[in-house]
Amino acid sequence: MANTQQMANAIRALAMDAVQQANSGHPGAPMGMADMAVALWGDHLQHNPSNPHWANRDRFVLSNGHGSMLIYSVLHLTGYKLSVDDLKNFRTLHSKTAGHPEVGVTPGVETTTGPLGQGITNAVGMALAEKMLAAEFNQAGHAIVNHHTYVFLGDGCLMEGISHEAVALAGAWKLNKLIALYDDNGISIDGKVAPWFIDNTPQRFAACGWNVIDAVDGHDAAAVSKAIASAKHSADKPTLIVCKTAIGKGSPNRAGTSKAHGEPLGAEEIKLTREALGWTAEPFKIPKAVYADWDAKAAGKAREAAWNTAFAAYKAAFPAQAKEFVRRMKGDLPKNFNQVAFDAVVAAHTQGETVASRKASQLALEALTAALPEMLGGSADLTGSNLTNTKSTPAFRVDLAGDVVKTEDGKIGRHINYGVREFGMAAIMNGVALHGGYIPYGGTFLTFSDYSRNAIRMAALMKQRVIHVFTHDSIGLGEDGPTHQSIEHAASLRLIPGLDVWRPGDTAETTVAWAVALQNKHRPSALLLSRQNLAYSPKTDLGDISRGAYVLSEPANVGIKKTHGVIIATGSEVQLALAAQKLLADRKIGVRVVSMPSTNVFDRQDTEYKQCVLPAGLPRVAVEMGSTDGWWKYGCAAVVGIDTYGESAPAPVLFKHFGFTPENVADTVHAALLKA
Repeated sequence: MANTQQMANAIRALAMDAVQQANSGHPGAPMGMADMAVALWGDHLQHNPSNPHWANRDRFVLSNGHGSMLIYSVLHLTGYKLSVDDLKNFRTLHSKTAGHPEVGVTPGVETTTGPLGQGITNAVGMALAEKMLAAEFNQAGHAIVNHHTYVFLGDGCLMEGISHEAVALAGAWKLNKLIALYDDNGISIDGKVAPWFIDNTPQRFAACGWNVIDAVDGHDAAAVSKAIASAKHSADKPTLIVCKTAIGKGSPNRAGTSKAHGEPLGAEEIKLTREALGWTAEPFKIPKAVYADWDAKAAGKAREAAWNTAFAAYKAAFPAQAKEFVRRMKGDLPKNFNQVAFDAVVAAHTQGETVASRKASQLALEALTAALPEMLGGSADLTGSNLTNTKSTPAFRVDLAGDVVKTEDGKIGRHINYGVREFGMAAIMNGVALHGGYIPYGGTFLTFSDYSRNAIRMAALMKQRVIHVFTHDSIGLGEDGPTHQSIEHAASLRLIPGLDVWRPGDTAETTVAWAVALQNKHRPSALLLSRQNLAYSPKTDLGDISRGAYVLSEPANVGIKKTHGVIIATGSEVQLALAAQKLLADRKIGVRVVSMPSTNVFDRQDTEYKQCVLPAGLPRVAVEMGSTDGWWKYGCAAVVGIDTYGESAPAPVLFKHFGFTPENVADTVHAALLKA
């Protein structure tokens, strides 16, 4: 019979040893949650250390990611490819054991955590994906999607506002296979949380539709295991298990204090802790008996083998669905995707409609969502403005019993009403993408991307295919005024490494932006779309749109033989640039108009292409209704932009007020050429 106390003490020892060796880190949380980990990983977690990517594994999220030595210890002890040397290299350059858990770096880590509150929100996305995939693929007698999502979280996660967004949605969606274990130790960096954290957490979760198991002794592995077993029987509610713990459990002088939170215990205190725990092994040494108690390799292989047998039976009975499930979980697009995307782009080009780019986005989505059942849309209570819904994506709903509602033809809803929860939406989409099986996209106004920003950054850091639809992208939204008018947002989003930002100028550019975003398996995208109508710009070649920038119009198009300069424009300002080109032609000045829907994508092109689009020696002027800072890197002689907040007035009035007129653009270009 396993010695659960020694199993827990192994985590405590590894945590304090690794933090001490690194001379930085957070030993308190792993030491406090060690018994909780024994209960979950020892008795319940469905996983296979030999295959961290097994499709039907339970997902485990350490939302309080500063306690990373907990998950590193458990992954090592259960048999993942994480060695003792990896633990010794905790928090060192290029190690598998970074300061906070990072997906794609450490085998077995499901999501990158550390920004508190986002882990539990990612977990909601994972549980949502599981519920939807089960409804979509499971058949009578064939439950091929059947796993839980477990979360450890602490006081800090619950203080962050995003946790309220996530908890409310989890209850609304009746995510009964989501089980959160709350490390209720009452301590944060600043000390006892009681003076500033007075929430009645059990009542809060109950009010949001959760099953709550309160006042469990978090240092009694058997009691925690019993609570988890009970939670697994919940038919229509997610479950919160409140585990009462002491931070730094085992440390004679640090346990229960903020001193245990974020600094090494020190050699003397570690010595005393070892004595208090009865742990006699040397640093980073684990007794063979403890390794044996933790080892999950054989059980994991058996679990996956049983699932493989079940999936083989499913495949025999439902071959098409099985093939589709495998494709979806791999994240591969359908084989006909290129043709679907090509047809959509050609249709946009042929029809040449004058519509807002938000409407152009919906037109593209009509074709794409019909062809890609994995596209999972949504909006933060702005569906009618973001236009993220299509005929193929009815609203996602669950019934009173907690089952996913299906349409008359047996399909599930693929458009989510997130409510006014931009940050929660963004982090939930990250969780959906991390789980696999769906490509999430969601909409709000561009100015509210600030609410979502840290989750967008996390998607880029984790290399996840998440698509943000940001409409009302400029002062062009008009009367709603400066609170809603985006000024710095496009420039700000472009600064996030690994995020592709698109600001398309017409239907063809919008459709290409969608196609490229969907093809970016390891990169998130943001589409910045207009409220106002944009005329279609005739093109001789559609191919170069996907390269981020291309030559839209040469001086010859307006009867001028020589090229004197270049106007670079994005989005709605492309039409301004073309109008200015004609005015300049009347002055015998020839300018090339370059449309640059994505600076990020253009910047990744080879030097030859970039010089072809923006030849050296030709003065450049950029035009965009937003902050000018980002445009100077292209060697612009001038920028027609806006570096103040907007005003409340009809859009045409604002355009004139802020100088976004063909005449002002032409005058700016003319003046720049005279100075060159």
